[in-house]
Formats: sequence, C-alpha cells, structure tokens
Amino acid sequence: MANFGLIAYGSYLPFQAISRQSIFDQIGWIQGGLKAYAKGKRSYADWDEDAVTLAVAAARQLLKTADNTQVQQLSFASTTAPFLDRSNAGIVAAALDLADHTHCYDSSGSQRAALAPLVTACHNQSDGLLIAAGEKKPVQPANVMEMLAGDAGAAILTGSKNVIAELVATQSVRSDFVDHYRTAESGTDYVLEERWVREEGLAKIVSPLITTLLEENNLSVEDIDHFILPVAYPSHARAIARKCGIQEDAVADALFTDCGFSGVAHPLLMLNDCLDRATPDSLILLTGFGQGMDAILLRTTEKITRYQASITVQNFMTNLRIEDNYPRFLASNGQFHPDWGMRAERDNRTAQTVAFDKSRDIYGLVGGICTSCGTPQFPKARRCVNPECNALDTQQYYRFADIPATVKSFTEDWMAFNRNPPLIYGNISFEGGGNMFIEMTGFAPGDIAIGDKVEMDFRIKDIDDKRGFHRYFWKAAAQRKV
Repeated sequence: MANFGLIAYGSYLPFQAISRQSIFDQIGWIQGGLKAYAKGKRSYADWDEDAVTLAVAAARQLLKTADNTQVQQLSFASTTAPFLDRSNAGIVAAALDLADHTHCYDSSGSQRAALAPLVTACHNQSDGLLIAAGEKKPVQPANVMEMLAGDAGAAILTGSKNVIAELVATQSVRSDFVDHYRTAESGTDYVLEERWVREEGLAKIVSPLITTLLEENNLSVEDIDHFILPVAYPSHARAIARKCGIQEDAVADALFTDCGFSGVAHPLLMLNDCLDRATPDSLILLTGFGQGMDAILLRTTEKITRYQASITVQNFMTNLRIEDNYPRFLASNGQFHPDWGMRAERDNRTAQTVAFDKSRDIYGLVGGICTSCGTPQFPKARRCVNPECNALDTQQYYRFADIPATVKSFTEDWMAFNRNPPLIYGNISFEGGGNMFIEMTGFAPGDIAIGDKVEMDFRIKDIDDKRGFHRYFWKAAAQRKV
C-alpha cells in the first residue's frame, strides 16, 4: 500500500458545549452515580444542525486544504442520519458542490461506519474517496450517554499523491457483541453494563485482533506511537492498552474533557487530532469498535510537517462557548417542547419541485457573476443587477459558500419563531461583491454587531414536523476564533 493513504483531513465541532456539572445539577437527583462524569464539557449541536450539516462542515474544513476536483467518491457515515430513505450523502455532495458524476453512498448500522469504507479503500487503493462523518446522537435525559456523548463531524480524503499518512495494513473481525443498540422505535440508545462491555467485549475482541495485525506486518506493540480506540468510556482505552502491552503515552486523547464521544465520527476525529500533532514516520493504530472491530495501521510521511489543518481539533475544543442552560440544551435536541408562540403555528411543507429546480442555488449556494462588469449576485438571473450594467444573459456560475462576508445590518427578533431565540437575520456583504439578506447563527444574544466578520454555514432552514422533512439552506455564522 506504499504511496497510498490520506492526503487531507478536516474536523468540526459546533459553536457551543454544555458543562457536565450543569447537566448533573438538573438530573443528579435521579441518577446520583453520574456525578463521576460531572467534569469538563460536552459539545452539542444547535437545533439547526444534524448529522448531515456536521459532516458538511467537516468536509468543508478539509476542502480548504484540498481541491474538490480530487473527490471521486463520497461516503457519508452516520448512525443518526435524518433520512432513512433518501441519499444523505447526496445532500452532502450538493452542499459541497461536487461534480454530478461523483459516486455517493451512505454508510451506517454500526459505530464502525466511517472505517468500513476506509478498509475497502485500503484494499482497492481507491483514490479520491472522501469519507465525511457526522453524528448528533439522541440521548435520553439522565442516561449515562447524556454525559458521555458529544456532537461532531470529521472527514478524510484518500489519494496517492502528497500522502501525509500511508495506509499500511488493515485487519477486521466480526462479532455480534451488543454493547448498546438503538432502534427506530426506541429513538435513543439502550446501554448495557459498563463492566460487561469492557471485560467480555473489548478485552476479548481487541487484543487478539491487534496481535494478529502486528504479527502479519512484522511489528510489535513497542512500534506503536499512537493508539486510537474510540469508546465512550476513556478509561476503557487505557485498560485495553495495558492488556495489549501498549505504552501509556501512546494512548490517544479520547477528547472526553472538552468534547465527548461522537459515535461514528469519533475514530476520524481522534485520528485528526493525532495528525494535528504527529511527526514523520509515526505509526498510528486506528481502531473502531462496534459488533466487531476494524484495525488500520497508518504511517505518517515527511509531508505531514508541511500540512496544516484549517482549524485543529484542539482549537475547536478550546473555543467552544460554554452553556449552562439545561433546557436550552434539551431544546437543541428536540426534547423540550415549550409554547413557541403563535408564529410557530405554520405549515413548513417543502415544495419539492422548486427545491429540485433550484438545487444548486439552495444546496451549493451558487449564484452568478456578470462577465461584462464583474458584479456577483445571488440568485443567478438572466439580467445583471448592477444598474450601470443591466446586461442580459452574461451570467456565469459563482459559488458564495466559501467567501467571507461582513454584517451590514441585523435584527434580533424575539417575536419571530426560532428554536433557539432570538431569530437573527439581516444583510451581509461578501468580499469581492454581492449582498444577501439571510438568517444568522452562532451568535449569543447581544453578541452580534455591524461590521462583524461572518462565514457561510450549511444548516437546517426549518423542520416540517408534520412530514418529518428537513429543509436545508445556508446561514451567516459567527467567524470562528482560532
């Protein structure tokens, strides 16, 4: 597998996190034992984010260091995708404005869903595979996963040129060991006893697989520089490392303190965090556990020293806005249903014909630019909006999604319906020209000001509660602090 591996990666965490102590303060009277986890913070997605938007955000971070023409296939990985029978991967591809001939498919059904396509890519040496994972895990209040989980997205891209981490070998084993499960009817995870998972699952599945993989490649545990075992309980990874003889300082940061376990996205998120700090010729053992196990060996190349992620995982975690409002956290997960007021009483049915006809406008945020005067505009139209030009049929496609903008005007509307009030909207001006009246996100009440820098984020526009349909568009988001 020489000269084939990862050529780019990207990560994403939402703007906000909630302190675990704040959660425990509200539910500790029900489950006193959860006090053991009441430390640090866990990231959580806002109401207008889901697994799709998280994956899009991570892939967009990746594409700041790569070209979307390098993407030949797209695998969207999640167990919390909004649609059971609609191509979620297709939505991701449309938001990234990938070519129509890009092969898109969904990967789900296990916490290993993001590693399954990577294992296949290792065997087939599939250039141009973008794996974009997103997880917004539904959690039941007072369940241990409410403390352990975290929402995130992560993405990687394979290739054979400018490889930053070579894919050395893989090994897999299947085992219908049930550590947790979720059905369409249950909605949230049923979690089995922690000791059962550690002693009967991890201990008996992980160690033999790692031994086999290392022996077949003439390696030993002493050769491992980074050991990634993404599990909800960070102590489990350390216990398994000891059992396998892996050095303690090789155990990768579980990202528990400032993020939490992000399910399908977590193996890639932990890998990205390792790559953010890795030196050349480092051996990485990446694993994924869930009804069996995948183990992948990667070795970093000299090119890792010149690769710089657009935003590192640690930077994301450091700059999360800390929330201590538990009802607001519940509302973001659709678990708190207050009276939103009369303005919430409206039918959000989506006109599917218009959505299809305007797909590139809506999902790709692609407008037009006049070839006569150079004026950008959204949406693209036959006539130029510049009154001094007014040319007809001179428009070329022009993507606004990756262009920074500035707030020209805004309103914080406490009367309009929004699941995380206030509803913020106004005019923005794009660098290089172009204006848009649009909703805004990522700002706390009172934080936004005229002149603020914003960037475009792919978000849920609204949710049709009657029909269960998520409608997507773009919003102007607060610029990330890094």
